[in-house]
Amino acid sequence: MKPPYVFLLWLFAVLVSWAGAATLPARALVTVVDLDLNEEKAVTLSDKSQAIVKMIGLKESRDPIRQAVRMAEVSLLINGRPVTVQSGLYNLPKTIGRVQVDCSVTSGLNSNGTPSFWGLDKTARIRLWPAGSPLIKPGSFIYPAKQRWFATGTWYDNETVDGGLSILPKIYYHSGLDIGGTEAMTQVIAATDGLVVSTAGKVLAGHEKADGNSPVAERGDVVYLLDSRGWYYRYSHLHEIADTIKLGDRIKQGDPIGLLGKKGASGGWSHLHFEIKAHQPSGKWGTQAGYGFLHQAYINQYHPGLLANARPGMLLMERESTVLDGSQSWIAKGKIAKYEWVFSDGTHAQGARVEHTYPRPGFFHETLKVTDEEGNTDYDFVVIKVISKEQPDKYPIGLHAAYWPSLGIKPGDPVTFKVRSFGAAPDDESDEIWDFADGSGKVSVHSDGNQNKLAEDGYAITQHRFEKPGHYVVTVKRKYSNGQTANYHLQVRVGE
Repeated sequence: MKPPYVFLLWLFAVLVSWAGAATLPARALVTVVDLDLNEEKAVTLSDKSQAIVKMIGLKESRDPIRQAVRMAEVSLLINGRPVTVQSGLYNLPKTIGRVQVDCSVTSGLNSNGTPSFWGLDKTARIRLWPAGSPLIKPGSFIYPAKQRWFATGTWYDNETVDGGLSILPKIYYHSGLDIGGTEAMTQVIAATDGLVVSTAGKVLAGHEKADGNSPVAERGDVVYLLDSRGWYYRYSHLHEIADTIKLGDRIKQGDPIGLLGKKGASGGWSHLHFEIKAHQPSGKWGTQAGYGFLHQAYINQYHPGLLANARPGMLLMERESTVLDGSQSWIAKGKIAKYEWVFSDGTHAQGARVEHTYPRPGFFHETLKVTDEEGNTDYDFVVIKVISKEQPDKYPIGLHAAYWPSLGIKPGDPVTFKVRSFGAAPDDESDEIWDFADGSGKVSVHSDGNQNKLAEDGYAITQHRFEKPGHYVVTVKRKYSNGQTANYHLQVRVGE
């Protein structure tokens, strides 16, 4: 069957699926174009304005340990004006004249990653919006997890996943958005109105992956929705799927999808894998980078004044230095007055970008505190994995922690904290030690070391009540029998 007929069949299935819907199909506000170096194209934006886009440069930076692309910068001319944008990760679009622009992915990720994730055949994927435009139609998209922004770990657009025990030559550049959360407690909700095209391993007729009809890869822990833009939304690793999710039903934005979990190919850490797939300029299905959509949705729903951002994580060899960067932190109005870093070795630094050296191997979770001109603060944390020169093919033993609820906590409310070590030896008897930063004393627990990734009791659990309102930076640490240490932080806001 020829590819054009496949596309027509898919389009027909979409139209049939949405026949009788109360509203007309939404038009995506984003315009996507794939370019090679020195290629120029005229594109029409969502407001019918025109833009001339030319790609004039690409710089991809790879690390010496895995040869992973850790940063890619694309140089463009937009209507003759130069602009450089970083690809993927935690970058929001830049405005140049009457256009907003970002870059989803560059071709270097195809060299040692998985090209099918993005469907990119050229050098870079560029996305454009009119200046001042929302990134996605307001009211058509909400944050898909009922929890605080950056409540715990994440793996976002194109971030290199450094996970497992051994360092592998093939790299998983993250496709979609991993939103860490608390297993069996954090509620996952529908980000959009949508048609249920797959749930619990079943697929609605007309949406099978065969012959390129759709990007649906059915699995028992996964739900797929199709929205009126023709985008498919994947919700993965669900601890359980809501009883109300029925194949072929249309559900509303905000309806329950299920509970966040670690089932399937999760690696053993509790998170929602949330991914948007769309037809790309190559004619293939590919990931529609979603960080900006999540960012806009969260701000519209919860109205924060300040959001710290210390990510993405890094991989180093012992005795190496790196630059930690908090410049992607966001403020609603005014400017960020102060950036303060607290490192795991007890030292401090100030500034949006700071350099730090790691003389020994281990798993380090560094703290960024941002303060606005009125004294309001927010925290974020970044994972630094430091490899031993004696075992250059092994990751350090790590930690993941999460808590629930993360919103609306009042003094005296019970808060559940969960932690799991990753890579600890089966006979390692060391404990994870919690410090709740409220003077209540430390609490010891012991997780399974991720010996069985899908074990129901893999996370060690404790509960705590904060007696007073405050903004607490909670810490959990573990010193392993091999001498390595790991720490993890969570910020907990307790209201009046």
